[in-house]
Amino acid sequence: MAHYLVTGGAGFIGSHLVDFLIKQGHKVRVIDNLSFGKEKNLNPHCEFINADILDYKNLEKCFDQIDGCFHLAAIASVQYSIANWIESNQVNLLGTIKVFKSAATYKTPIVYASSAAVYGNQTNTILSEELLPNPVSPYAADKYACELQAKAFNAVHGLKSTGLRFFNVYGPRQSTDSAYSGVISAFYHRIKNNLPIDIYGDGMQSRDFIHVDDVVRLISKAMELTTNNYVDVINICTGIGTSINHIAQTMFKIFGQVKINYNPARKGEAKISIGSNAKLLNQFKLSPTIELQNGLQNLD
Repeated sequence: MAHYLVTGGAGFIGSHLVDFLIKQGHKVRVIDNLSFGKEKNLNPHCEFINADILDYKNLEKCFDQIDGCFHLAAIASVQYSIANWIESNQVNLLGTIKVFKSAATYKTPIVYASSAAVYGNQTNTILSEELLPNPVSPYAADKYACELQAKAFNAVHGLKSTGLRFFNVYGPRQSTDSAYSGVISAFYHRIKNNLPIDIYGDGMQSRDFIHVDDVVRLISKAMELTTNNYVDVINICTGIGTSINHIAQTMFKIFGQVKINYNPARKGEAKISIGSNAKLLNQFKLSPTIELQNGLQNLD
C-alpha cells in the first residue's frame, strides 16, 4: 500500500483517480481549493485539505510522508485561458512550479497533467511525442512550459516525473453547464435539456476522445514507471479521431435530437488533434478499452 497526494482531487479526472487508488488499497491525500472541483466528488475515505497550490507553505506540508504525487490541479480550458490569461498562467504554470519544488524537496516522484493542446496546429495528422510543440493558446503555452520545467527540475534536483498529454477526456462528473465545458459534456447538458447545441467552425475538426475510466488506469500505471525512472512525456489517447459532427449525431441517436447552431471557429483551437499511442503501448503495455459509443452512454 502506498500513500499518494492528488492535487485537484475534487475535480473531474482527479476525483476518478482518487476513487481508483482507494479501490486499489492505497491511502490518498487530496489538496483542492474547490474553485473548479466539487466537494461532492470527494471520496469519503480520502484525507482532504482545502488549500490552494499557490500557497506554497501549505502545499509543501502536504508532501510529508507521501510516496508519489499526481498533479492534476489546473484551469483546464483553452478558452478560459484566453479570457483570463494571467489567472490561468498563475495556476497552470506557477502552481505547477510550486508543486515540482515541493516534490523535489521531499524527493517525491510526480505524474503531472500536460495536454495535447501543446501540439497546436501541425502538418502531421497524427500527433506523436517527437513533434515539436506549437502552442497556439496561453493554456497550451503554459502546459508546454510545465514540461520544460519538469526537465529542468530533473536536471537540477533529479526529480522523477512523467507528463501526460491528455487528449479529449470525457465521462461522468465533467462540468456540463459552463461556457468552458468540454464538447461532450456541453452537448450532453444541452441535449438533456432540449436546448440547441453550439458547434464552432464546420464541425469537421477531429478530436481523440478517451474515457476517464481508461485515463485513470493509465495515470496509475504512469506512477509505477516514474518511481523507477524519469519517463518524460506520453500521449494519453486512443489514436482514433472523431469529428465534432459525428459526436453530435451519435449523441442524438442515444439521447434525442436538437437543433445545431454553427458559429465561427474559435481562436486558439487546433483543427486536428489525434494522438499517436505507440509510445503509450510500448512503455505502459496498456491501452484504452472503452469504445466511444459505449462511453457516451455513461455520462451521468
